[in-house]
This record gives sequence, C-alpha cells and structure tokens, in this order.
Amino acid sequence: MGSSSWALWDLDPGKLPGPLGKLGKKELHLWVGAWLADRVRKRAMDQAFEGTRHLLFSVCDHYEPLHGQGTTTANATVDAAAMDKARARVAAWRTEYPKLGKFRDATGRPPRHSFFYPGEQYYPELVEPVAELCQEGFGEVEVHLHHDNDTRAALRAALDKTLSDFEQHGLVPRVGGKRAWAFIHGNWCLANARRDRRYCGVDDEMELLYELGCYADFTFPSAPDESQPGIVNSIYYPAGDVTKRRAYERGEPVRVGTKKQERLLMIEGPLALAMRPHSNKVRIESAALDWADPPNWSRLRTWVRQRIVVQGRPDWVFVKVHTHGAPEKNAEIMLGARNVELHEELAKKYNDGKAWKLHYVSAREMYNVARAAMDGKSGSPDGFFDYEVPRPPRCAAK
Repeated sequence: MGSSSWALWDLDPGKLPGPLGKLGKKELHLWVGAWLADRVRKRAMDQAFEGTRHLLFSVCDHYEPLHGQGTTTANATVDAAAMDKARARVAAWRTEYPKLGKFRDATGRPPRHSFFYPGEQYYPELVEPVAELCQEGFGEVEVHLHHDNDTRAALRAALDKTLSDFEQHGLVPRVGGKRAWAFIHGNWCLANARRDRRYCGVDDEMELLYELGCYADFTFPSAPDESQPGIVNSIYYPAGDVTKRRAYERGEPVRVGTKKQERLLMIEGPLALAMRPHSNKVRIESAALDWADPPNWSRLRTWVRQRIVVQGRPDWVFVKVHTHGAPEKNAEIMLGARNVELHEELAKKYNDGKAWKLHYVSAREMYNVARAAMDGKSGSPDGFFDYEVPRPPRCAAK
C-alpha cells in the first residue's frame, strides 16, 4: 500500500481562512483517504474469518518523569524541586502499578507496560525503580528521545549514551552481540517530519536508528499532528530510500512470507474516525490515553476493530495504545479506576477463550510476534514472545 498523501506533507491547510483553517489544523488530509480504503479491506477480511482471535495488547508509554519541569534537553540543569517531583512520580508507579497484577491474560501473565524512557532525562535514581518493575515481570524499557536542530553525529552520540545508561540497569538485550531496542520519537518528529524541521533535524534518522540496533519504531499514530503518515493501521516496512526525510510515508504492509528487511519495522497503533459516546459528534481516535481522554469500552472496541494484523494471519490482532503516564493527572488514569475498568473490559470482551484470547505484551514481544507471523508461524502467539529479540537481562520471564 503506497501512501495516498505523500505529496501533501508540506501543505498546511491550517493557514486557510476561517472554518477551513480550523478544520485544516486537524491534518485530516494526510490520512483520512487511506483510512477509508483500509476500512473497506478490513471489513472484507472480517467477513471471511472464522475461529478464535488472539488480541495482542500493548501500552507504549512516553514515560517522562520530568515532563513539564522546564527544559529536558540533554545536559540541562534540573532544579531540586523538579527532581523531587520526578522521584515522586516514579515512586507512585513503583508502588501502584503492581496492583494491576490481579489481572491476567489467557496464559496467566499480568499487564506489561512498555516504558519508552527519554534518554535526555536519564538519572539513575529515576530509572532504577522502573527497572525493578521490569524485574518483577511488569514491563520493559525502550528508547524515547527529544532533540532539536540536531546532526547525525550528535544524534548517534546521544543514542549511544542512552543505550549505555540503560545497560547499566540490565534493560537492553543483545542479538548477535549488538544492542536491540525499539524507539518512539519525541514530539512525533521521526525523520525530520515537521514542515518547519523543528524537533529533529536529521533527515536520515531512520537509517541511523537501524544502524544502532533499533528493530522497530512505535511512534505512530500521531494524528492530529502534522507528522502523521498516510499509511494507517498497519505493520509495514518503509519502501524506497530510508535516508530521505519522512521515509516512513511509503511502504507496504507486511504479510505471511514477507522477508525480514534491513530497515525499521513500523508498528502502528489504531487510528480512526469514531463517534463520541452519547453524542453525534465525530472524534479522531488515535489511541492516546490521558486524563482528558481516558479509556472506555467504546474506545477499546474501536481500537480492536481497526484489525491491525500481519496480512495472512488475521487471527493475531495487534492493539498498541500510548500515553504520557508520568505526570500526575495521567498517572491517576493509568494507575487508577479508569485503567482498572479497561482491564476488566479486556477480560470480559476479549478473553472468553472462544472468540478471543487476550495476550498482554511489551513492545518487544509485539515485534517478535509480528516477525513470527511473517515467517509463517501460527497457533497461539505466546510461543513467540522471544522469537527474534530476547528479553533484557533484567526482565523476568513472567
């Protein structure tokens, strides 16, 4: 599937006058056409399917303990009050997240949180409590990074330092002696995506990430941001020259039989237009969980209905949602009653053992299952959680 919007990246409909400009700020022109075409294909797939589906559910957290505490660029000075707040945020997760362990998936595993931790916010005392959660089987740590007006050399150095820092906590696996990790770009700006080139600066970022051992990108969806690609609700390899700006804009969804490529695998979360509950208004559903847009049954159903799969393996359905879970208002959602309700709905609607079996997975495990599907594996996906990339040394096999 080629991107239907690749020629529209630098058109800014938000500059149109009046109501057109207001609508244009939603950047719908970048992806709605592709979404409508995707819905037609997925409906046909649903009608032909019979049997048990497996729901692979992953929460990818842009986990920023210093969020909102002034600049968080590399080498920035952080005052004592900001560090105290960051420590308290991490302590809340360390204490409260294990309580979600009362929920279990089809194979008896608890929810597994993927902490995409920003390298420029690294402090050992903030990362170690998260590593302890991982050691207890509640998640894994991956790489998040905010940068601006950058160069390839400086970005390489920043990523190398981030990985070295995380390795001190046993959080980075290796494949063939090389670090293996997943990525989410800060400010959504993968491969210098913005029209003004802010918050990145490196056109060939995707090539560099792969060179350094990154196996998959989990940045998208980003709607209504201008970085949103025209390819939606897909797992795909970028096509063409990955040194180009916004190289993620063109590609084909992977399918059973697709060979592994020497480039990032793009694993998207659900994106849709959906009706607001108890309303006739349409909303952009981009799978973001926060205090202003908490999870609910209607949203969960929309995520699942986007049917993100490896083509030819329709019984393995991928749902990746995201959040900024460290700030207090969002932590209240992610650690409190609203998230409990989400897991109750997952158990009730998607883990009956007949129509659906639920699997809590980390970002790494989601990648491994996608790769197994590409290689023609079938049956229950839980046998493939460590298929290609092993679990980090610190992370328990739970």
